Amino acid sequence: MIPQQGHHFTQVPGPTNIPERVLNAMHRQAVDFSRPDFERLCESVYPDLKAVFRIDAGEVFIYAANGHGGWEAAISNVLAPGDRVLLPETGQFGHGWSEMARALGVEVELMPGDWRHAPDPAEVEGRLRDDKSGAIKAVLLVQTDTASSLTSDVPAFRDAIDAAGHEALLMVDSIAALAATDLRHSDWGIDITVAASQKALMCPPGLAFVAASEKALAAAEANSRPNCYWDWGLRREQPHYRWFCGTPPQHLLFGLREALDMLAEEGLDAAIRRHARLAESVRQAVSAWAREGAVNFNAVEETERANSVTTIRMAEGIDAENFRRYCRERFEVSLGGGLGRLAGQAFRIGHMGHVNAPMILGTLGAVEASLKALGIACGRGGLEAAVDWLAKTSPSPDNEG
Repeated sequence: MIPQQGHHFTQVPGPTNIPERVLNAMHRQAVDFSRPDFERLCESVYPDLKAVFRIDAGEVFIYAANGHGGWEAAISNVLAPGDRVLLPETGQFGHGWSEMARALGVEVELMPGDWRHAPDPAEVEGRLRDDKSGAIKAVLLVQTDTASSLTSDVPAFRDAIDAAGHEALLMVDSIAALAATDLRHSDWGIDITVAASQKALMCPPGLAFVAASEKALAAAEANSRPNCYWDWGLRREQPHYRWFCGTPPQHLLFGLREALDMLAEEGLDAAIRRHARLAESVRQAVSAWAREGAVNFNAVEETERANSVTTIRMAEGIDAENFRRYCRERFEVSLGGGLGRLAGQAFRIGHMGHVNAPMILGTLGAVEASLKALGIACGRGGLEAAVDWLAKTSPSPDNEG
């Protein structure tokens, strides 16, 4: 085996690349968590997280957990066994959330989708209008599903709930969207938003975040479900270690503090523009490759394609897992695999978090080279199309070419 030189590119849709600054911030000894400086650090991350979620009234909670833990925290605080929720299907992760809800005794009404189109808010509105008794307690929506790479129109679902005159909570999984795609918790009338550290927030896996509106906090107070670790009420108490239900996950918090500083230095709006620009460069390449018919977008509608990940379907008879293996072993680029009904049929390019144009171009070059080496028809010009897009655009809106 030839020794690796340079960096291996990990362009999966999570965990994402961790900046050196974040790694360095974590590379230290544990501290006494009662120290005033550590308490100040803990206090500092909450308002900065609120700014990322764009939440005005309400709270943000931090858990030592992955995104699935965030799902469980959201469900267990505001829903009780026997409650009913409505879940429009977006892909694999909508199914994951629904399975967790069912395991906790919640009745899930799944609105089936084809994994190629984002769900229709009008269908949700119609179902809520039919729910005259108010049996449906919440609508669970995945903003960006990393399996399908579909992004849903969150404000349209808020409008649908309001148009139906329904009191259902709007609960949003923004794990693969927060800081990569616009998310406005308060302005959009979201009641609960779930996110995690290992995506666009540029941190290692291990932290889950839940933003809760005043309406959601009130629902939690009225919820009789026995709860302890996930309980929002307990996590609002003093002293500060109560916010973590015990010993704080210190090193993850050190890293989070640095990542939030980096995001503030770039600017949240600038980070979202960066993601949109890099995502479009990927889409330009895929559009060029797709002319030959061997690969194509999973998301049919251009407006529904995610800015954090692109799922690329391969024609029948092409082994997507073999393609990923070749790309990883020959060109040192790791891509995401197909999940659920797309297993073995698709690969995914992650483009969120600590990523820039050269990293994207290197990834696209490896993908195009792998396609050609394996005899998978992709024509010519995918990488060139991405280069052309990046050459004529700028991260700054004041400097567009």
